[in-house]
Amino acid sequence: MTKIKSIRTRVWNWTGPTVPPSGNFCTNASDALWMKGDAMASFRFHQWLTCEVETEDGTIGIGNAALAPTVVKKAIDDWYAPLVIGEDPFDYAYIWEKMYRRTHAWGRKGIGMTAISAIDIAIWDLMGKLVGKPVFKLLGGRTKEKIPVYYSKLYAGPVETMQAEAEEAMKNGYTAYKSRFGYGPKDGMAGMRENLKRVEALREVIGYDRDLMLECYMGWNLDYAKRMLPKLAKYEPRWLEEPVIADDVAGYAELNAMNIVPISGGEHEFSIIGCKDLIEKKAVSVLQYDTNRVGGITAAQKINAIAEAAQIPVIPHAGQVHNYHLTMANTNCPISEYFPVFDVEVGNELFYYIFEGDPEAVDGYLQLDDDKPGLGITISDKHLKHFEIVE
Repeated sequence: MTKIKSIRTRVWNWTGPTVPPSGNFCTNASDALWMKGDAMASFRFHQWLTCEVETEDGTIGIGNAALAPTVVKKAIDDWYAPLVIGEDPFDYAYIWEKMYRRTHAWGRKGIGMTAISAIDIAIWDLMGKLVGKPVFKLLGGRTKEKIPVYYSKLYAGPVETMQAEAEEAMKNGYTAYKSRFGYGPKDGMAGMRENLKRVEALREVIGYDRDLMLECYMGWNLDYAKRMLPKLAKYEPRWLEEPVIADDVAGYAELNAMNIVPISGGEHEFSIIGCKDLIEKKAVSVLQYDTNRVGGITAAQKINAIAEAAQIPVIPHAGQVHNYHLTMANTNCPISEYFPVFDVEVGNELFYYIFEGDPEAVDGYLQLDDDKPGLGITISDKHLKHFEIVE
């Protein structure tokens, strides 16, 4: 079998037009700080990393990462690539453990696990291409005729603007919608009422026969969330996402145990063991790991099995085709997040500008091709004028 001969990383810096930031756009972990300016700045992803793993026969698998791409690139180039070059890509379980254990002193979370994820995703794409099968077929095959998706945008803004966005999205057949809160503890009771006003306004548009998910993006704290949950209950949210910072697992568990609104999270958790702890401590009712952070597809499949045994549904964070393959191959992954194609704002949109082949939702569903090998994406050359690329 052909061996891995090289790993190429590139950082794509977006230089094109962006939607300017606005106040109370989305709560986040930085809201607890006394600071001026855009508190959301460090959570915008206007850089992306591509990771191409090539074998001796010239086949290339494509992986990616969005967290701290310049640092992840350095980690891959200096540390992880030498561990992987020369290996058989079909020994993916060994390769994963080799990367994980050889860098365990510093790489088991954060930058290290993000680097492992990028390489692992590329290896799965590579394996699919080498055998001529889509990745989901290698993971267990089709468990759904097609994948239902939820519309993920609706950042906090003027009530009328949010309602108009929801009305427009409904034309595309979505049966579930996720919105972001714009106000948190620093905004007091007045901010609470602003949050509730927007939830009520969205329910006026989408009704109660469609799911509504609500995201805090780590911008609340335990006290504030405990006060908000009873006020939100009448709006019947499907879940409340990341109400506290990722390290406050006890806070997640306490909120989830209140059994008022299901608590979701996990996109800022790393590794199989990190997600196992969330499940065992009953910290979440919905697990939302991010495949290009948690350890790639190899780790994600193990996490899926643990979650299924605990009857915790898994709905991976973000759209992106690697997540769709996992969702298609797992019964316990009922729905996918879907970011609509849009001008670059937070940065999730960059995926559409860097890659071609990411499936688009039609009437609230998306489809994967049984005959397209690997992940089914290529690196695009259509928007190169809007990027500065660092090799």
